[in-house]
Amino acid sequence: MVLVLLPSLLATEAGGRGRFDVPADCVGDALRALPIADLLLDERGELRPLVNVYVDGVDMREKGGLDAPVSGEATVRVVAAIAGGM
Repeated sequence: MVLVLLPSLLATEAGGRGRFDVPADCVGDALRALPIADLLLDERGELRPLVNVYVDGVDMREKGGLDAPVSGEATVRVVAAIAGGM
């Protein structure tokens, strides 16, 4: 099982839960196992532009993207970027 941590905004959308233990071999599997997968991944299954994911503190893009392998001791942290202007 891989631990996935969500920020409070996304946790609200996930029924108030900010921590999930999910079975996963890669980052994509972990994200698809979440009840808010549609908020994180687009219709092609790619990570939405304003979502960042870190595996044990390292940006998943540096580890192979959604195909980056994760072990049972990995912590996957989802961070929703904030965009906007004045």
